[in-house]
Amino acid sequence: MIDTISKAQPLDQEAGQRVREYIDTLTKPPGSLGRLEELAVLLAEMTSEPFPSVTPPGVIVFAADHGVIEEGVSAFPQEVTVQMVMNFLNSGAAINVFSKQIGAAFEVVDIGVAADIEADGVVNRKVRYGTANFCKQDALTKIEVEKAIAVGFERAENMIQQGSKCLILGEMGIGNTTPSSAILAVLSGEEVKELVGRGTGIAPEKVIHKQEVIEQALEERQPDRNDPIDILAKLGGLEIAGMTGAMLAAAANRVPILLDGFICTISALLAKEICSTASDYMIAGHRSVEPGHKKALQLLGKEPILDLDLRLGEGSGAAVAFPILQSATLMLKEMATFRSAGISKE
Repeated sequence: MIDTISKAQPLDQEAGQRVREYIDTLTKPPGSLGRLEELAVLLAEMTSEPFPSVTPPGVIVFAADHGVIEEGVSAFPQEVTVQMVMNFLNSGAAINVFSKQIGAAFEVVDIGVAADIEADGVVNRKVRYGTANFCKQDALTKIEVEKAIAVGFERAENMIQQGSKCLILGEMGIGNTTPSSAILAVLSGEEVKELVGRGTGIAPEKVIHKQEVIEQALEERQPDRNDPIDILAKLGGLEIAGMTGAMLAAAANRVPILLDGFICTISALLAKEICSTASDYMIAGHRSVEPGHKKALQLLGKEPILDLDLRLGEGSGAAVAFPILQSATLMLKEMATFRSAGISKE
């Protein structure tokens, strides 16, 4: 299954060069719009379009639970996952506000919440009722991992077919910074203590406990660094796998991916492990305060657009960064050239 969904073409360097040359004809000093110019070139390389568009964007929030919550690693109880899904459906969360602001299509996918959600609007693609506690057993089976990746791929393809030109992926799952930190420890080879933060706001003494939980799990599970499916099976989680699949779909369709924070970037690293060219289609929306996010961005080779001390998730930081991406495309589309404006370049 992975072989069939992990195909992404290399960037179109020729399209990028044409746009780079066109940008130098616009009514401004060369290079004066800085990273906006770089973003415009990158979007052209991704889409092979001389005037790439990122509107309308599409936002998909994947929701799932984590068995490791039993170890006391989160500031909130597991039932908050369901409560926040209902908040999404009632348009009350930060990602709802920011999605509306940027005119995004929006959906919430139950890919692994540990309870049934009987409500209109949620897309039910539940693989199972939360992961197992990875301190005691593997979080998932490999079949469940592949199913979750396929769910993400399917939802992203649907969003793209409905007309979305840029994909923003979010997550909701109490405790999910714990498996994310564990995955990063495996992929980076760094000490766990260098990667683990407060998540949604746990006390300093709980941070130490969280580190110990992850270290114990890594010792027990022994995930294979070179097998992203094994890593997800050993550590979880379902929403992380879902976002991974969605990124593979976007890359396969040459649709830009605007990354959110720490957990989303872990999915990006896994997508890159599955398909090395997938990361060519990713743009980092922001850098969160979660300590592992800086390392994850370094591994991905991405410089974030924003740094606003965010640590919410949901796709919120990416949605806030989206207007800057749009500005890059409007620069290309709407600015006058020296010739059309009758302005001398000399």
